[in-house]
Amino acid sequence: MNHITDLAALKKALPETLLASLKTLFGERFSTTQAMREQHGRDESSYDPMLPDAVVFAESTEEVAALVKLCNEHQAPVIPFGSGTSLEGHVLALKGGISVDLSRMNRLLAIHAEDLTATVQAGVTRKQLNHEIKDSGLFFPIDPGADASIGGMAATRASGTNAVRYGSMRENTLALTVVTADGRIIKTGTRARKSAAGYDLTRIFVGSEGTLGVITEITVKLYPQPEAISAAVCSFENIADAVNAVIQTIQLGVPIARVELLDENGVRAINAHSKLALPEQPLLLFEFHGSENGVKEQAEIVQELAADHHATGFEWATRPEDRSRLWAARHNAYFALLQLRPGSRAISTDCCVPISRLAECILDTKADCEANGLVYSIIGHVGDGNFHTQMLVDPGNVADIARAEGVNARMVSRAIAMDGTCTGEHGVGLHKMDFLIEEHGVEAIATMRALKHAFDPKNIMNPGKIILW
Repeated sequence: MNHITDLAALKKALPETLLASLKTLFGERFSTTQAMREQHGRDESSYDPMLPDAVVFAESTEEVAALVKLCNEHQAPVIPFGSGTSLEGHVLALKGGISVDLSRMNRLLAIHAEDLTATVQAGVTRKQLNHEIKDSGLFFPIDPGADASIGGMAATRASGTNAVRYGSMRENTLALTVVTADGRIIKTGTRARKSAAGYDLTRIFVGSEGTLGVITEITVKLYPQPEAISAAVCSFENIADAVNAVIQTIQLGVPIARVELLDENGVRAINAHSKLALPEQPLLLFEFHGSENGVKEQAEIVQELAADHHATGFEWATRPEDRSRLWAARHNAYFALLQLRPGSRAISTDCCVPISRLAECILDTKADCEANGLVYSIIGHVGDGNFHTQMLVDPGNVADIARAEGVNARMVSRAIAMDGTCTGEHGVGLHKMDFLIEEHGVEAIATMRALKHAFDPKNIMNPGKIILW
C-alpha cells in the first residue's frame, strides 16, 4: 500500500485563513480537538487511524456548499462522514483536511406514500427511516447490517441482506442533491421511476465514495410492508451443499427476500456471542416476504430443495422476536468473530461472482484460509453471489497481516477470473484500489480518472480513494 504512504507524505497544513473562516461560519460546530479528530479519522477497517485537521458538523445543504467552496479556494481536502461504519478505509483522511460530519442532517424531508418514495437528508439512518415510516405501511429494505446513514449507503452503493429481492442502493435511489467540488448545488434526478433525459448523474454519484461531491439529500424507493414474513434456518454437512441449495433456489425463481450463509466458524462465533445453540456446521438463514399463502409456498419449496442437498434441522421462526434474534445474531457476526482471537483486528473483505461459480469461489477461498492457518469466517449474501471473508490478524505482526492480505488478493483475482468483481458491496476505499485495473483494464481506469478530474479538478474530494491521479 505504498500509495498510502506517498499521499500521507504530501499532507500540508491547512491555511489559518481557512480555519478562521470555518470557525466563524460554524462556531461550536467546528472542532480541532484531538478526540474529535480521532473519532472522525477511523472506521471499521483494519487501517490505523488517519486524522483530519478539523471536523465540521453541517446542518444544511447550503452549509455544506459554503464549506466546500472555502475548501476549494484553499485546495483543502474534504472528507464526507456519515456514521463511520465503512470497512475499506473510506473516511480516513490520507492528506488531512476537513471531515464534514453529516449526522445532524437527519430530517425526513418528504414522504410520498402514494408514490412509494421518501426524500431524506444524508444523515438519516436506515433504522431511523424505517421507524418514522412504519405507520405508513411502507419500509425501506436496504440493510447492510450496521445502522448506516442513507447518504453513506448511497455513496458506497450499499446493499446487504435484502438485496437478492430488493436490489442495492443503485436500484433504489431515484435522485440526489449533491454539492460539487466547487461548491455548486445540483439535483441529479426526480421522483419519476424512469427517465431518458440526459446523462444519468444519479448513478455516477451513487458509489462514488465522496470522490466527486458531497451527497446531502437522497430520494429513495419504499416498498409495502409484507403481509406475512417467515424465517427459517437449516444446517448442512458442508459448504458446497449449502451453496448449491441456494443456487438451485435462485435458478428456479423462488422469490426469497433474504438468504445468508454462515460457515461453521461464523456459527461458532455467534453461538458464543449471542448465546445461541445452533449446530456448528455451515448454515443458511432464509427469510420470505409476501402473502400468507405465498410465504408458505415459498418456504415449502425451499425446504424440499434444502433436503435434496442434505440439510438438517430445518426450523421456522415466524414470531417477530424469534426472527429479530436470529438476524441480530447474523448482523453481529463481525464483532462475534473478533472474540475468537482477543486483541486481534479483522481484515474484512468481499467479492461477488456469477452465482453459478459461487460454490467454487467460496471453497477455494476457504481452503486458502485453512492453508494459511488463519482464524477466519466466511459469511455471504449468497442469493446474489456476494460473500465476505473476515480474517483475524495480530495488528503488530507483519507476517500475519501479509498472509491475510495474500488470501484477499487471491480471492479477488479468482473472482475477477470468474467474471466477477473485487467488491460486491464494501466499495473500493483504500483496500480495493489495487485491483481495479485487473478488473476494468487500463483504458477504463483512465476514463474514471478523467471523470474524476472533470468533476474535481483540484482533487479535494476525499483524495486517494478509488483511483489515484
